[in-house]
Amino acid sequence: MSTSPQKESLTIAGPAGPLEALLEQPQQGAVTTVAVVCHPHPQHGGTMLNKVVHTVARAMVDLGHAALRFNYRGVGASAGSYADGEGELQDALAVVAFVRERWPDAALWLAGFSFGGVVAARAAAVANPACLITIAPAVNILEAKLERLPTMPWLIVQGEADDVVPAAAVQSWVARCGEQADCRPELVLLPGVGHFFHGELGTLRTLITDHTG
Repeated sequence: MSTSPQKESLTIAGPAGPLEALLEQPQQGAVTTVAVVCHPHPQHGGTMLNKVVHTVARAMVDLGHAALRFNYRGVGASAGSYADGEGELQDALAVVAFVRERWPDAALWLAGFSFGGVVAARAAAVANPACLITIAPAVNILEAKLERLPTMPWLIVQGEADDVVPAAAVQSWVARCGEQADCRPELVLLPGVGHFFHGELGTLRTLITDHTG
């Protein structure tokens, strides 16, 4: 594994007030890519410190990218309160705007886990990042909320033993998505893996770096 990343705690201006964020980047080299990573549902304990979110961020650093995690409104030190996914989308877009202002020459990636996968996918349809990564995206929400399908390279990682987001539902959604001419997500299924990737976080980290490096 790579050495420990350089860390910076940040406060980013959001639509409902300041957003708490954590930037991680390799110890050496200029920032050429920044990945914004979205966390799971705030009403079910989701924060930027979630283990899957942490793993995705570390995979980004393994690739030589900077990773920016943040707490949605009302989570941790972020101001505001839960806003039914719509406010959380606006929070993500505010973080994207911050990234593009601070690193105007860097490529933008978006990533998210579960509910955060929905936020990331919806933000990608607006922000048009260079790459999108969604881990166990909540397709029951995604189908209703994703007005425009992302057209950039898109990796979806799904555990086959997921009892929160069923793998069959994700497969069916990807098949429907693939019927659109410009939407071509790559779905990777992990046998025996549950929603929270217990005991498989190292597998997830390696898979991300192998498929996006």
